[in-house]
Amino acid sequence: QNTVPMPPPPTPPPAATVVSPASTPVTGTQTQTRPRTAATGAQNPSPTTAAPAGERLEPDDVNRMRSDVPVDSQSNRREMRSEEEAAVLPYYQNYLSDYRLGPEDVISIIVFGQPNYSRAGIAIPPNGVISHQLIPGGIFVAGKTTTQVENEMKAKLDEYIIDPIVTVALEKAMSARYGILGDIAQPGVRVMSRRLSVYEAIVEAGGVTSTADKKKVYVLRRQANGTLQPIPVNIAAIEKGRAPDLVYLSPGDQVVVPGNTFKKGINFILGLSPIINFARIFTGGF
Repeated sequence: QNTVPMPPPPTPPPAATVVSPASTPVTGTQTQTRPRTAATGAQNPSPTTAAPAGERLEPDDVNRMRSDVPVDSQSNRREMRSEEEAAVLPYYQNYLSDYRLGPEDVISIIVFGQPNYSRAGIAIPPNGVISHQLIPGGIFVAGKTTTQVENEMKAKLDEYIIDPIVTVALEKAMSARYGILGDIAQPGVRVMSRRLSVYEAIVEAGGVTSTADKKKVYVLRRQANGTLQPIPVNIAAIEKGRAPDLVYLSPGDQVVVPGNTFKKGINFILGLSPIINFARIFTGGF
């Protein structure tokens, strides 16, 4: 018999060419892709096209957005605050540097680099002697300034610490004091030896100057939450008998007489650090 040859198997059709929308190679068997036709204007996008949501602005864009803010506004505010503080700071610094410590005053002792020998919240006892780990018998501080106590402690600690750096600070003064500042004849910090009204305090300080605004005198008084409350007092009305002199001072109060010394509003004055620190020290701390 003659064998009839079998026909060859049919040839499979060629694989279809895959067109990738993003022209991105596919992992595995590579398939040929044809280039995607560029959209009209794709190479030159419109400058008014909005950035996608969530996209961060470039630094140049941020700078352009802030160009409408005056660059010197913050520096001007700092300069004004510095001028106001420079006008009142000497009165507080001179007073605190000359303040004589006494019983029930609270001080802190900081020995630089020696936290074990530093202490805060030291209440001076009635005998005026405070204790310290490295000073046998303690040190007598009553009637002395903080600078004098610093120098004595340096001398005593020098036996144990090489070149000790000691800082003694007044945290709380128990004596009744008040401050009177601004356009006043004799500004400064004064002792409150009796019940004193605002008008009486101004008279004892020599009265106001010719540039003072007597209608906008304020008493700054520390509240229980640590803030300073401004209490307005119209001295001009009191002098003319149109208002009673009923505002009396409390320890730590500060009388502010606006004028050439304080040209800004009371809210600006409330932010001055010397005024805040005085209220903290003479009313028990914040």
